[in-house]
Amino acid sequence: MAAIAMRQAYGEALAELGRRDPRIVVLDADTSSSTRSAVFAGAFPDRFFNVGIAEANMAAMAAGLAATGKIPFINTFACFMVLRCGDPIRSLIAYSSLNVKIAGNYAGISDSYDGASHHAILDVAFMRALPNMTVLCPCDAAEAARATEAAAAHDGPVYLRLLRNPVPDLTADPREPFHIGRGRILREGHDVTLVAAGSMVARALAAAESLAARGVSARVVNMATIKPLDAELILRCAEQTRGIVTAEEHSVLGGLGGAVAELLGENRPTPMAFVGLQDTFVESGDQEKLMEAYGLTADRIAGKAMAVLEGKGGRG
Repeated sequence: MAAIAMRQAYGEALAELGRRDPRIVVLDADTSSSTRSAVFAGAFPDRFFNVGIAEANMAAMAAGLAATGKIPFINTFACFMVLRCGDPIRSLIAYSSLNVKIAGNYAGISDSYDGASHHAILDVAFMRALPNMTVLCPCDAAEAARATEAAAAHDGPVYLRLLRNPVPDLTADPREPFHIGRGRILREGHDVTLVAAGSMVARALAAAESLAARGVSARVVNMATIKPLDAELILRCAEQTRGIVTAEEHSVLGGLGGAVAELLGENRPTPMAFVGLQDTFVESGDQEKLMEAYGLTADRIAGKAMAVLEGKGGRG
């Protein structure tokens, strides 16, 4: 599978949206070369605003622009989007359900060499806890482009979670529409369901191949919308398979796994296991080595699936 950077696909999609809709404006906290909002800036300099390293002001400015009928996209690293923009995102954007699109780039541990201060391991937990907020987590570049289009068309605040490094291209048809609130079955199976988001979708598919060699049939679901969660699909998977394993490049506290567990706990208790970052900070280093060191691997997903089938689910 070819590996393509979703941030580049996002930047190009943003510029294309700007050509279609003059209401779209873009703000960036002095990270435009990293987030690729620079592509939009080059095409529409009069609709691009570099606010400098003033992330909270950026979010507040976007709230004001949205209140006048604009469709602002705000951009910075995902860790700063939560930790520095959190107050205006909560108090202005989410509280008033303003039409602001929040692009958190370098999410998860994809900003690997900058270490704990730059890793975004709690952004999904924060964003999905906000009333009125939609949370999108695409798995590849093509899906990131389509998710950007869907975010622009959606009336209300949207958090778009993007990764820094190239990810495998998993989308069969790059023009396939992105449907907010709908998961996608990438591989059928009847023994266990692997529900993944973002970079972990490719690893879930690899885990399914490994499980197949052991005679285990694993269904793989790409859950690119974490809020609103596709409850119908998750409940159907719980009914049709013997257990569910979630996989995410995020803390196991409050992310995709938490969302799935909350749904199942209230509607259909199901054996589960969780693959993600444990209750820990992550050090600096090569991303692939960090993914291995912290258990964000196909082998860990396959192992968790086997544990679920043997009646040994869990978080660790």
